[in-house]
Amino acid sequence: MAARDMDAEISELSQTLASIEKVLEPDKMRERITDLEAHAAAPDLWDDVEQAQQVTSQLSYLQAELRKVTDLRQRIDDLPVMVELGRDEGDADALAEAEREIDDVRRVLSDLEIRTLLSGEYDEREAVVTIRSGAGGVDAADFAEMLLRMYLRWAERHGYKTEVLDTSYAEEAGLKSATFEVKAPFAYGTLSVEAGTHRLVRISPFDNQGRRQTSFAAVEVIPLIETTDHVEIPENDIRIDVFRSSGPGGQSVNTTDSAVRITHLPTGLVVSMQNEKSQIQNRAAAMRVLQSRLLLLQREQEQAQKKEMAGDVKASWGDQMRSYVLHPYQMVKDLRTEHEVGNPTTVFDGQIDDFLEAGIRWRKQQEQAESQ
Repeated sequence: MAARDMDAEISELSQTLASIEKVLEPDKMRERITDLEAHAAAPDLWDDVEQAQQVTSQLSYLQAELRKVTDLRQRIDDLPVMVELGRDEGDADALAEAEREIDDVRRVLSDLEIRTLLSGEYDEREAVVTIRSGAGGVDAADFAEMLLRMYLRWAERHGYKTEVLDTSYAEEAGLKSATFEVKAPFAYGTLSVEAGTHRLVRISPFDNQGRRQTSFAAVEVIPLIETTDHVEIPENDIRIDVFRSSGPGGQSVNTTDSAVRITHLPTGLVVSMQNEKSQIQNRAAAMRVLQSRLLLLQREQEQAQKKEMAGDVKASWGDQMRSYVLHPYQMVKDLRTEHEVGNPTTVFDGQIDDFLEAGIRWRKQQEQAESQ
């Protein structure tokens, strides 16, 4: 095996970090952190709980991102010293340790590089994710519930807060639909590559003849609106229905009509909320999600118009963007990026970072190809 050129590798790592620093701008991050720290120290911060949570969340995220950048720079600067000492003393163990450090720095650097690819208009927003069961009957409803757990486990692994806003249970098992928030910076940019149709192939546990079943579920990801967004919704454009919240099997979990369904008449968009305790809370949550969907719809229409004017109308996402195969073999494969793993169990347990990274890189390549 040829000896590694560690000097060249270290130089490459340093150049890669330098390009990342140009995008992330650590000095501006420090200025923003100072500003957020001043807001966080204000005695009236928690008079507005939602605003306070946004301030503290952004502050925590920026501090962690800045720490990653500064720590990486220090580690890369220390690498030449480690290599030189190992060579001078002829210490094979020290050189092996330097090689391991180079490999680990490269891995962390790759993760950080993904952050620089999230430069879309709403990429830095929190995300609202909706999962709906599709064709496949009970298996599709069960698949929708499996996907909900997968995303919640992914968020839990990263320490991201989540809130389930609405769940509609299927009659026999699983979910008709579920909507939840991921409360973390860049959650939308990261999870938006999950939007599309997911396909499951397995021996159905609901089929007494043990036949193989193919089922589908749709994933929708939208950015959470902020107070600076202007989405006007005239009262005449919406219909509001209230109904009783319910749990699995139709069992009542609330004796009042606290659940809310809002229909946006011009577009036909429907949003239901039932997980809050009061009708007022559910209505506020439903309006916020409806505004988010209208904001994204407006953006998509603008992009479609631009593409049509350019004479190039293409769908960005195929119908089946990922397949989860449990029989006759085991594999999860993304049909856009070709990324695949042979252990579906770990994927359903929330280990989807490699799929997210591949999807983000694929999307960037598509954007660059379209701009040429």
